[in-house]
Amino acid sequence: MTETLLAATEAYVKAQLAEAEAGHDWWHIHRVHTLACKLGETERADMLVVQLSALLHDIADAKFHGGDEELGPARAAAYLAQTALDAERQKHVVDIIRHLSFKGGFNEGRFYSLEYAVVRDADRLDAMGAIGIARTFHYGGFRNRTLYDPAIPPVQYADREAYKSSTAPTLNHFHEKLLLLKEGMLTESGKRLAEGRHAVLQAYVDQFLAEWHGEA
Repeated sequence: MTETLLAATEAYVKAQLAEAEAGHDWWHIHRVHTLACKLGETERADMLVVQLSALLHDIADAKFHGGDEELGPARAAAYLAQTALDAERQKHVVDIIRHLSFKGGFNEGRFYSLEYAVVRDADRLDAMGAIGIARTFHYGGFRNRTLYDPAIPPVQYADREAYKSSTAPTLNHFHEKLLLLKEGMLTESGKRLAEGRHAVLQAYVDQFLAEWHGEA
């Protein structure tokens, strides 16, 4: 049942995300799934829950659906209800998806399980390092945001709605989210991987600003 379910879920997600923005498309799911499998095996998590959560976690990202944060969990729940997966695991997967997003750091501590920690770390790792940089600027271009504006400094948002509605320059996102992710890793294996990816982010920001100011 497991292999059939995972294959069917992969096919479902590929179809749903066929027209998705490149930073949140099937290949993002593929990378997160690959990382989640690696972390989950190391942490000895329930791998079926981990894999289903990783595959379904961005089935309807709120950023592309008018800010609707319940659409993704609802679609995942509707899909899983048609499968032979037991009810307890179905609920676990949906709970993971519901609480996974960063949302300016205002989503912390609302839910926890080992499987959640694994998938969250995998998802956040894909926002770090070289791929994280590529995804960030691709999304900024998708939203027609400026690269950088010295007159608009990074901010600490007062609440999740302020974070979600921000239209700040793309480089600000490094300070407002990406460079904060390393400290929020939940698994030991995730923390180890985050070290190198964080260093890539920091080096990039330093080089960007040096070039911007004609210092490099």
